[in-house]
Amino acid sequence: MHLAIFLWGFTGIFGKAIQMSEGMIVWYRMIISAVGLIPLLLIKRPVIPGPRQVIEITCVGALVALHWILFYGAIKASNVSIALSCFSSISLFTALLDPLTKKKRPRLAEILLGVCVIVGIYLIFSVQQLYFNGILLAIASALIGAIFTIWNKKLTAKYAPEIITFYELAAGFVVLSILLPVYFNVTGTHFEIPSSTDFFYLLLLGLICTSYAFTISLKALKQLDPFTLNLSVNLEPLYSILLAIVIFKEYDVLNSGFIAGTLIILSSIVVHSWFRWKNPKAETGN
Repeated sequence: MHLAIFLWGFTGIFGKAIQMSEGMIVWYRMIISAVGLIPLLLIKRPVIPGPRQVIEITCVGALVALHWILFYGAIKASNVSIALSCFSSISLFTALLDPLTKKKRPRLAEILLGVCVIVGIYLIFSVQQLYFNGILLAIASALIGAIFTIWNKKLTAKYAPEIITFYELAAGFVVLSILLPVYFNVTGTHFEIPSSTDFFYLLLLGLICTSYAFTISLKALKQLDPFTLNLSVNLEPLYSILLAIVIFKEYDVLNSGFIAGTLIILSSIVVHSWFRWKNPKAETGN
């Protein structure tokens, strides 16, 4: 699992390194990742969803595309460290929204943790106002990510995770292809052919950091307890931040406000994982 999380941590790094617009990065990532999953599907031959489920999966795929565009847009508008710090609020967005979809009240502890995340984001913003747009895009990406994660819970109860992922990536690619003219018009960008370096990074992003990381994470899930799983997944932003500091020399963000805000957000996530582990009924909603 940690190998998968470490590889996922590179998605933000590649988003910074690839010299293309966020829309084109997502467009290439989706098609490369979907194609990368085809050999796995041919081997496992999972159950194929029906027409109604395909429509639902297409909607989720569109959300995934929007989520990634906002995520890479946040990195382009700020930097990896700031974007990932704010993006780490995704797990607490999920904790607050999931009970609402089940018509239940969020637990007080989770509301308090959500407030802590808001405080952490405020501390980061208070000393990094230059990156206001990047912070907003990262928070929006986290919110969209929480929504499609909750939606995926219903889908994975019926179909194998790999078939869901393949259909979502393929559907997201189709939807994004249709909407590209609108995206180009709004952002003032255009269709781009990647350079040899960018294409190499896209292959690593799509095949290694998406298709391969997803496959090995499925194997790890069979042996992990809930606490280890939740804690490991929530460490992805920390891995990305450390990688960004080492690779892109983002030392300029290491001020007291950024450090305090990041520690508050990550501490809230760890506390939330511990709370779910100590209260397994909270996970099932019983």
